[in-house]
Amino acid sequence: MKKQVLVSSDRNETRVAMLEAEGKPTAPGVRGKDTTKWRTAELYLERRGERSIVGNVYKAKVENVVAGLEAAFVDIGYEKNGFLHVDDIVVDGKQVAKRGTGRGARITELLKSGQEIVVQVTKDPLKTKGARLTMQVAIPGRFMVYVPTGEGVGFSRRLDDKERARLRREARDLDLGGGGAIIRTAARGGVRKDFQRELLYLHKLNEVLERRAKEAKAPSMIFQEADLSIRVVRDVFLDELQEALIDDEQQFERVKSFLSWTAPQLAERVIHYTDEKKDLFSRYGVDKDIEKILSRRVDLPSGGYLVIDHTEALTIIDVNTGSFTGRGKARGLEETITHTNLEAADEAVRQIRLRDIGGIIVIDFIDMARASNRDAVLKTMRKALDEDRTKTHVVEISPLGLVEMTRQNVTDGVREIMTKRCPVCDGEGVVLSEDTVAVHVERHLREYVSENPKPEAYLVKVHPRVAGALLHGPGESIAHLEAETGKAVFFEGGEGLPLDHFEISFEGTRKKVEERALPFQIGDEVMVTVVEPHMYEENAAVAKLDHYIIAIEGAIDRIGTKALVRIEDVERNLARAVIADDGPPKGAKKTTAKSGSTARAKKTDDDAVESPASRGPRRRGSRGGRGRTRAKSTDSNGDSAQSSSADSSAEAPAKDSSSSSESTP
Repeated sequence: MKKQVLVSSDRNETRVAMLEAEGKPTAPGVRGKDTTKWRTAELYLERRGERSIVGNVYKAKVENVVAGLEAAFVDIGYEKNGFLHVDDIVVDGKQVAKRGTGRGARITELLKSGQEIVVQVTKDPLKTKGARLTMQVAIPGRFMVYVPTGEGVGFSRRLDDKERARLRREARDLDLGGGGAIIRTAARGGVRKDFQRELLYLHKLNEVLERRAKEAKAPSMIFQEADLSIRVVRDVFLDELQEALIDDEQQFERVKSFLSWTAPQLAERVIHYTDEKKDLFSRYGVDKDIEKILSRRVDLPSGGYLVIDHTEALTIIDVNTGSFTGRGKARGLEETITHTNLEAADEAVRQIRLRDIGGIIVIDFIDMARASNRDAVLKTMRKALDEDRTKTHVVEISPLGLVEMTRQNVTDGVREIMTKRCPVCDGEGVVLSEDTVAVHVERHLREYVSENPKPEAYLVKVHPRVAGALLHGPGESIAHLEAETGKAVFFEGGEGLPLDHFEISFEGTRKKVEERALPFQIGDEVMVTVVEPHMYEENAAVAKLDHYIIAIEGAIDRIGTKALVRIEDVERNLARAVIADDGPPKGAKKTTAKSGSTARAKKTDDDAVESPASRGPRRRGSRGGRGRTRAKSTDSNGDSAQSSSADSSAEAPAKDSSSSSESTP
């Protein structure tokens, strides 16, 4: 299969995409007129300061030897110590143990704390685990991997028998310099001259490595694996690479120099992309594929779709028929399901490669009654995996229609690099509903009022939807609470608050709390959007600000438009207004309120909301910063603030409010 490699690099990030031709090229030969359709098969990201350390060689120090694990934890200079299993220990050029044999020396006899050793990273640190290490150092080239402590010549398992036999003849009696070598899959079609030239290159690298190992102090890096662009180009098969397009001049020179030394016949296929009008990835549609990587759902051509979910232990891919109901009169249920599964098998493998998913993978195909159909799906999947350069192992389809497979997990995939755990749901994918939070808030309020009965009223900061559930929900929680305790409860809070936020932001006399809680004062003029007719009043319409309702008299013909209204009456969760067509009353200041923002007009140094002159200066107060801790504070009037929080249990820590300073009941 023909392949293209795209390399896009800037100051912050290097992106590499491998494209594969869909079908056979229809117009080979002249570049630019080739009508071959390409699709993105693999994607890799490498960011400044976050480069993969797989392949790096370190002079390291043994920190701790754990007999029960038959492993040692080794300091290679990173925050987490690397993990070295007894199977990966090499002494005097020989592997001294083999898992499950029960033979060989124990790890406590081979390594001691404080001992300095040379190790190579075989797996990046992932999540809570440190890097995986081995003492069997391997130096990779294009055609072969040189192992200084190895013996003889080995061959990739992915080479077919005929090609393996041919390569065995070409590699006979090579001067390995006392080490060993593994002929790679990329050596397909190679000849003896290629191997001899590359061995000279790898021997020189090994000499440099050995010299640095003697001079360096542990822990320190003594050999660094090639960067991302060179690794990808190096691993593409000789006869499959059609061209490599690179938009960065420095990267272009490095890749071309590497191929000039290791595979001169490929050097002319490296092209410097200089089109400034269109980004390289945009031209080939790779940017769209990167966006799709973050989606759980992947649509299939027939109308079916995949759903991809990641867990700590494994990745699950679910197959669904979706809108596909079969084609033609002869199409039955079994044929419809099989057609969907065949599409899903190919697309699932593509997504696994594209997202670089590793570890255990379970694919839930739709149940098929016939064994021949199950075999066809599995065959399609195995064929698609032939193009995957990462080691995989696939188990037969189970009676439940599940395919279990493992894929080597070496580095973080594109999804892990581009995303982080959601701070709201903590990676669960769900949050508490407003009704659940309202129940918890009501319980906390009862407890708080019983412990602090002195104030007449309390100002509570919650999400507007939670406030709506408390005020208008089936249980009418606040009305019952006020009736039982004789206290008044007012609300504030904007859409920017976390749904489970709960905070007693102010308490005091009813007059002071109400003054602080109400979003408007009588006489204020506000610009609003009229959204719907009033439910009970014939000519009235309604505007909503963070679930605070403004009933506007005579505004039935203004629905869907903005209107300047004058506040005539203000209640806890409802204001009444009229269209302000006769100018503002003396002393009132015009304000603008927007849906989804604060229920009060936004307060700034230059544009504060003032009350009418007849009412005197209005006390506004800061909304975002009060009462963030449980420590009680008292203002100059003797009124105080207290905060708490509600979560999925009876109590939960309050989340820090980063919301606006003005919000809605």
